[in-house]
Amino acid sequence: MYDIERVRADFPILNTEVYPGVPLVYLDSAASSQKPLPVLRAMDDYYRGYHANVHRGIHRLSELATAAYEAARVKVAGLIGAPTPEEIIFVSNATEGFNLVAYSWGRTNVGAGDEILLTEMEHHANIVPWQILAAERGATVRYLPIREDGTLALERLDEFLTQRTRLFSFTAASNVLGTINPVRALVDAAHAVGAVAMVDAAQLVPHRAADVVALDCDFMAFSSHKMCGPTGIGVLYGKRDLLEAMPPFMGGGDMIRRVTFDGFIPNELPLKFEAGTPRIAEAIGLGAAVDYLLALGLDDIHAHEVALADYALEALSEIPGLTMLGPRAGQRGGLATFTLEGVHPHDIAEILDKDGIAIRAGHHCAMPLHHKLGINASARASFYVHTTQAEIDQLVTALHRVRSVFRLE
Repeated sequence: MYDIERVRADFPILNTEVYPGVPLVYLDSAASSQKPLPVLRAMDDYYRGYHANVHRGIHRLSELATAAYEAARVKVAGLIGAPTPEEIIFVSNATEGFNLVAYSWGRTNVGAGDEILLTEMEHHANIVPWQILAAERGATVRYLPIREDGTLALERLDEFLTQRTRLFSFTAASNVLGTINPVRALVDAAHAVGAVAMVDAAQLVPHRAADVVALDCDFMAFSSHKMCGPTGIGVLYGKRDLLEAMPPFMGGGDMIRRVTFDGFIPNELPLKFEAGTPRIAEAIGLGAAVDYLLALGLDDIHAHEVALADYALEALSEIPGLTMLGPRAGQRGGLATFTLEGVHPHDIAEILDKDGIAIRAGHHCAMPLHHKLGINASARASFYVHTTQAEIDQLVTALHRVRSVFRLE
């Protein structure tokens, strides 16, 4: 039984009053999730009790820090079913993961006349690095279209995946539409034409089980701060043979085995891609977040969010002038993105804020998708482990107030 009140007790920020007498209703987890007490304590314990640099120090604190840092890597590997912890590269966020692959794998394997396939629902982080790469290498970026219902036009996949495709990089779950994509089917389609498959799992890993072996993806990137962990750290998973063949992304300490005045020998995985002093406290916090999510149960988290999304879509559909973006209930993750006729999304967010309700308004780092939809911006309410139906009811009430303020009622 999913005990929502027990879960909410783990998040001290939920007791915050945004304004005097106005409690926080946090509906912006798709942008960045709040942090539970076990994560805050783990990072505090590190700073208070055993802060030191890792991998190099021959003293007790360094040994403790190194053990905790590498234990976090093992936890992440276990979370996504990676065969070995060495296939887990700690990066600053999912964005750096895409850039790392574009720079290191892309500049080695993509050339003039090649194609990179994305989809029309991608986040900027999974568009711009490939556009930069294509411009440098004389390649072409193509985009698999979406249907009117916000799902991918899978019937056109053979048209866009060709023998010239070197990479198919796509989101597992849209941060705007909420669409859940058939990851394994897309990976298989990429492999069928000899292309590498990379998955944007920023909106997948925090919310449901994701096994990289079962999905057979070549690369996967996601961010800690969307899964109850701290900001400043993310994860790039890559199949070992691909990572071994890739040149380093950045140069500096820890990514080298030997340096002379004439050159260097790179370190073994995963350190080859982790130059400089790493994000030690953040990795430890991420490890604690993994423990927390697994203790709650990924299947239970997913079921909780699906129920909330279904409830929200039904409740929001009763608001006059509100248009929901994305597929129907049952085909989406735990978010609801919408427009309200006659009101700019920024105005919606500002009025809701006065009621303590935090949502996101804008293009959500998906400007091409909004252009495709014929809108400049949208409002998004996103749900997570601590969200309740009562908070969705508050959202609906506040949206009626928005309509009243703009004399639409």
